[in-house]
Amino acid sequence: MGKRRIGIKDVAAAAGVSVTTVSHILNEVEGARIHPETRDRVLKAADELGYRPNGLARGLRLRRSGTVGFVSDEIATTPFAGRLILGAQEEAARHGLVLLLVNTGGSHDLERRGIDLLLERQVEGVLYAAMYHRQVELPQQLRQVPTVILDAQSTGADVPSVVPDERQGGHTAVRELIAHGHRRIGFATNVDDIPATRGRLAGYRAALLEAGLPWDPSLVVAGASDARGGYDVALDLLDRPDRPTALFCFNDRMAMGAYRAADDLGLSIPGEVSVVGFDNQELICEGVYPALTTVALPHYEMGVRAVRLLLGLIEPPTGAAASAEQETLPCPLVARASVASPPGS
Repeated sequence: MGKRRIGIKDVAAAAGVSVTTVSHILNEVEGARIHPETRDRVLKAADELGYRPNGLARGLRLRRSGTVGFVSDEIATTPFAGRLILGAQEEAARHGLVLLLVNTGGSHDLERRGIDLLLERQVEGVLYAAMYHRQVELPQQLRQVPTVILDAQSTGADVPSVVPDERQGGHTAVRELIAHGHRRIGFATNVDDIPATRGRLAGYRAALLEAGLPWDPSLVVAGASDARGGYDVALDLLDRPDRPTALFCFNDRMAMGAYRAADDLGLSIPGEVSVVGFDNQELICEGVYPALTTVALPHYEMGVRAVRLLLGLIEPPTGAAASAEQETLPCPLVARASVASPPGS
């Protein structure tokens, strides 16, 4: 048998006061006239008995629960998701809030039931996160609670969101290759038409334009955004008489495939071909040889910023109007060993 839950009646009996007095003290009721000695006695009794308040009942009374929801599709199972969740969790904690995580696995039914459960628990707001940067349809249930979309954007553009600056990230990756003297740079891109694909391509083109280099569509080849796709695309780009001296890959998984293609063609990295990835999946970047130079997605910072935006919706500054702004956070370069000057330079 488990121990009986200690209630305010037990605290009142131990302190020798009324239940009403205990309730006023423990709930910090404004205007209650309580003698300091009585307050100290009640708090000491509560501590000694191990009294814990009923958080759900308190939240219903105060219309505050001290919790925010974090709803994701598959992000909780991806290799780098921990940083996103950690950023949100630590920022929430700094404001006295607890993060309640619901991972739906992509199931619409599980998502609906999970959101219903969060709303029943009186969460003060919700972070709605996606596994990768794309457009999402916000569930109708979330229209009744402050919500910020994380690593995605609403199809209706009417909900605030926090996303990585894909264009800047692509620009940074290609600028690193140009800085090492590369003038013919291939792009192993993703076949899916999503914001990340479009943004990284725009950054690639912008870096070429900035350096006065020609735009050559034949150097942009699309494939599946995994190691096999990267292998096929890199084989296409590198098995040419006029092959590029460097590859910018849509993500680290494609870059891993590019390593294998270069090896099959007898090309050394970075001696004969330089490679830059995107995402900074450390298991890949540190696991390949030479270690992969890449661009990091700012997962921790995105989690932090999303919570701050959410707090602004929960308790907006006086006179402030609701905003559906989209915030983009920069993606920094993580230099390792896969980039060098082109052969003969």
